[in-house]
Formats: sequence, C-alpha cells, structure tokens
Amino acid sequence: MEYDLPTAAQPLKIGTRGSPLAVAQAHETRARLMMAHDLPENAFEICVIKTTGDDRTLIDADIALKTIGNKGLFTKEIEEAMLRGDIDIAVHSTKDMPVEQPEGLVLDVFLPREDARDAFVSMTCSGIAELPQGAVVGTSSLRRRAQLLAQRPDLKVVEFRGNVQTRLKKLGDGVADATFLAMAGLNRMDMGIHATGAISVEEMLPAIAQGTISIERRADDLRARDMLAAIHDVAAGQMMAAERAFLGALDGSCETPIAGLAVLEGDQIWLRGEILKPDGSQVFTGERRGPIADGAALGKALAEKLLDQAGPDFFEAVAAG
Repeated sequence: MEYDLPTAAQPLKIGTRGSPLAVAQAHETRARLMMAHDLPENAFEICVIKTTGDDRTLIDADIALKTIGNKGLFTKEIEEAMLRGDIDIAVHSTKDMPVEQPEGLVLDVFLPREDARDAFVSMTCSGIAELPQGAVVGTSSLRRRAQLLAQRPDLKVVEFRGNVQTRLKKLGDGVADATFLAMAGLNRMDMGIHATGAISVEEMLPAIAQGTISIERRADDLRARDMLAAIHDVAAGQMMAAERAFLGALDGSCETPIAGLAVLEGDQIWLRGEILKPDGSQVFTGERRGPIADGAALGKALAEKLLDQAGPDFFEAVAAG
C-alpha cells in the first residue's frame, strides 16, 4: 500500500449536494466505506456544496431545468471543488450525471441499485388512469411530462421543482393533483409511505440510471480508487454501462425526453429504451438482449435503432419546438 488510510486528523472528504436525499446518499457511502475498511466515522468528513440546481430562487420560481442548463446543474460546483482538491470524492445520483466527465475526473463506482421505478404521489387518486379530466400534475422532468401526456393528453402539466419535502408540501397546498418522485429516493429516506403507488416500468420507463448512486473521484487519486473499489457493485456497473452508452449515443445533453432500463437475467442483459417528443405526441421504443459483456454495445445499437425509427431530424425538431 503506497498511501495511508484516512484518519480523524486527515479525513477523506466526501462532497455532496445539500438536499436531504443527497446527504442521505453521502451517509450511505460513508457507512459502506467504514464497513469495508474498518474505519471510524470520524475518518470521513461530509462536505455539503451548493450547486446551481439548488438555488432557492430558481426552485421557488419553478423555473424549468432546461432553461438554465439541465444536466450538469447538480454537479458542476462539486466537480470544481474536487479538481481543486477541496474534496476527495463526490457522491451523485447517477441520473443527474452527464455521460462525459470533466478531464481529470472518473465516474466508475456504483452502489447497489435501489428501486428504479417512479412513484405516483397524490392525495386524491390512486394512479394516472384515475386522474380526472384536466387534472393538474406537477413535474420538472421532461421525461415524466412526455410519458404522462402520451397517455393522458388531457392533463395539465405544471413545473414542480424542489427536494422531496418541498414537492410534498406543494402537493399538500393544492398546487397540483398529483406528482411523481423516484421510489429510490423515498426508500432511502424512509419515506416510502408517501408513495400512493409504484408505477410499473411498462407504464412509465424510468430515467437512465434512476435508483443508482455513483461516486466520482480524481483519476490520479490511487487511494480513493482502491478504497472505492471495495464498495463497487458489479451488477449496478454492468447496468450503467448499457444505460449510459444508450444515453451517450443519443446525446443526453439535448432536450429530448429519454428513458431506459437495463435488467440482468443470468448472463444476459435486457435493455429497454424510449425517446419521446416533449408533448408526448410521438414515442419510439425498443429493446435489445445480449451477453452482459456487450452491454455498452447493446446500448449504442438500441440508440441507433430508435434514431432510425424517429428519423434524422427528430432531435433537431424537438429542440426547435
């Protein structure tokens, strides 16, 4: 070993956003590292970093994420802190992460995946089909908006931002009749009771990487590399290889709603994917199965299939609209 393990005097600094869910994910990461390396809690320091996406004025104004940058909103300041050496590793919700990392950073460690499904949350209805004609649904997700309108074009969708507690309060205040949250987030905060029900992936395919925590580090930090290797979940990594390759081939930075889910079946991987127009008027879906080792190739192949179905101008038309 060419390095010393962290101590109370020189702790490993874990960067995270300040939302309750993000902090819970950082605590989970710390607990796994403590167990894997038989270290005390004070050998780690959780450092909360405010990101652009956490700006209270933007949240309160319910400004759509796509108007202020979309992907990268919840990572830029954290990654800058890591490159400066202010923190050693960063804990992220993988679905917030761009496919490409800044030069000098690596994203190659994933924790075991939680429930990937979306949660339907309402105080008056049990599911999407039960929402009355013209009901108001709040979501800040382009994907959820498009998938909902594809099923129920009669519904009114309004911008709904903020952490889990903020969204639940808005629902209680009558801002909307229903909203969506990630089952994984609710479960990680022991708030699953707030889900009216989990939405099947057949009804609403989840976001790429939903339910998965990823850990980012500096490429040249060998201590972080080796410490994190002990908590990496191989199955989650295999699923992410397929899903993120699918996203990357579609150019996930665009404003096209994209969904995808990889499932391991023995030595095979089953990948489903979907692209939609924001108003739900067009939906293209597909799937691929193959050896787990071919996950990234399957992701790229599925992306090419959907692009062929949608036509060469699909993304451009979406962005222009």
